[in-house]
Amino acid sequence: MRQSTLDMDDLRKRRSLVITRKEAAEALGVDPRTITTSINEGTIPHVKLGRRIVTPREKFLALFADERQEDQ
Repeated sequence: MRQSTLDMDDLRKRRSLVITRKEAAEALGVDPRTITTSINEGTIPHVKLGRRIVTPREKFLALFADERQEDQ
């Protein structure tokens, strides 16, 4: 399996308002199909822009905010 080059801290530092399914998957270390499934189930918030489906960055990070606080 290839090594992830993007992590949650990288997403926190970005200024972009949205992230792609590929970026979300890379940050979490999962397959992009897992993100797609979670989007379809309503677990991960998303916005449809034409044919593209993106996730609001702040809402995505909020899903994992408690995890980061527990680690500290």
